[in-house]
Amino acid sequence: METYTDFVDLIAESLKKNWDLDALTDYKGVTLQYKDVARKIEKLHILFENAGVVKGDKIALCGRNSANWATAFLATLTYGAVAVPILHEFKAQQVHDIVNHSEAKILFVGDMVWPELVADQMPHLEGIINIPDYSVLVSRSEKLTEARERLNEFFGRKYPKYFRKEHVSYPHTPNPDALALINYTSGTTSNSKGVMIPFRALWSNYQFAIEVLGKQVKCGDPVISMLPLAHMYGMAFEFIFEFLHGCHVYYLTRIPSPKIVLQAFGEIKPVVIISVPLIIEKIIKKNVLPKLQTPSMKVLLKLPFISGRILDKIRQHLVDAFGGRFYEIIIGGAAFNSEVEDLLNKIHFPYTVGYGATECAPIISYEDWHHFRKGSCGKAAPRMEIKIDSKDPQHVVGEILTRGDNVMLGYFKNEEATASTLKDGWYHTGDLGIMDAEGNLFIRGRSKNMLLGASGQNIYPEEIEDKLNTLPYVNESIVVQRGDKLVALIYPDFDLAQKDGLDENGLRLAMEQNRKDINVMVAAYERISAIEIHKTEFEKTPKRSIKRFLYS
Repeated sequence: METYTDFVDLIAESLKKNWDLDALTDYKGVTLQYKDVARKIEKLHILFENAGVVKGDKIALCGRNSANWATAFLATLTYGAVAVPILHEFKAQQVHDIVNHSEAKILFVGDMVWPELVADQMPHLEGIINIPDYSVLVSRSEKLTEARERLNEFFGRKYPKYFRKEHVSYPHTPNPDALALINYTSGTTSNSKGVMIPFRALWSNYQFAIEVLGKQVKCGDPVISMLPLAHMYGMAFEFIFEFLHGCHVYYLTRIPSPKIVLQAFGEIKPVVIISVPLIIEKIIKKNVLPKLQTPSMKVLLKLPFISGRILDKIRQHLVDAFGGRFYEIIIGGAAFNSEVEDLLNKIHFPYTVGYGATECAPIISYEDWHHFRKGSCGKAAPRMEIKIDSKDPQHVVGEILTRGDNVMLGYFKNEEATASTLKDGWYHTGDLGIMDAEGNLFIRGRSKNMLLGASGQNIYPEEIEDKLNTLPYVNESIVVQRGDKLVALIYPDFDLAQKDGLDENGLRLAMEQNRKDINVMVAAYERISAIEIHKTEFEKTPKRSIKRFLYS
């Protein structure tokens, strides 16, 4: 490993170096300068200390992206506690399960999440803190209650004049393998896996970003955070890198619809854009592709000279739509629509596609857009190796394996899953691909069947299917993704339906009721948009597993 720099020291250095610069802004809301963040961190440290939180305790965070969420996360790491980010879109029971499984002592919760939670179902928590104002919502500790009530008094006593940059000093974390955070890949207790991310992985991902973007992204530059902070992709490359680099991060606190995203791009003009495919695809399919598919445009595009001019205009139109100032758009998290990628490649648009996993915090492969090869996911990131488990990695598909500084320590309290995933130093991704002679990685399939929500959430179809298969008249089901929608393919129990006197229309109504019922059971991004009835049983393997690839 290259020389590890104490990650907590990097946070302290950024706070002091960028003291008077804008740091975190809630879009259309409050702005915190670096000195404001430092002051809030110090107050939270005083709260933790007086409430009896000790180094190594777990502190969970569940809420929409915001400046206060980010500050609480930084306060957790710099105190020496272990952060447990939780997607705010998880159902209440999933949040309860993760809080309990992680052994969290404190929970920071957002105002949209809190009304759905039941404190009694998280019995080991000592306190629940409201993210918007850091007020205490639930206290099971007299020390916590007193610490919050007397927080300003304690702060004033410690800093009788005023809090200055020379007061910024945090416990060191010289051990690169020390646990920094636990990030859950799934929200159910039976299948939840808490990925243990060490400080070296956070440092290595930050170092990677400096190496590939440090010259293009300058101190003070604006960036937009669209992806969930509780997702490693958004955390690493829309927050940690930018914050440590002295940038100004804007949080889209509302749902990042194309309309809101485009408005924010136009106003903020970010210097780099991090996205999942669906956001980019929606914008391009809505604003560009329809114009190219008119009969007159198709004729013009066949004429060499005119075609070039039209494509240049399209490129400029797209560049302007994304703010006009960005170096490149980095796309990751799921397969990129080939039609959209063909267009971007044809107009020489500054985009690139990377590949990663929560278990690698998250980056595995990347390439600068100038050298990026269409259809690939770039090459192995610095301090990472990639190999294909295949006799002929250039031509025969095999599982993608990787090792290096970015790789996790293992799964929290799950030795069996750790042993099956980390073997001989290699992380087995469960994804399939090939690699060309230059080292470009091409993904050919995802053996884990994971789907990706529009904002970067991991969706595990088997978990939804498990619930679907318990509903009336459902024999078996498959959940597939079509664009940004989830569709359930169902082979019904026709015999039972007939016995109950249901005709074809009655069965359709029953399935529509099932759709409504399942959508109450799952997270918002896991909701089913439609149910399609299959007349025959799904094809199976000899082991009686559905041949999923035939229906995706």
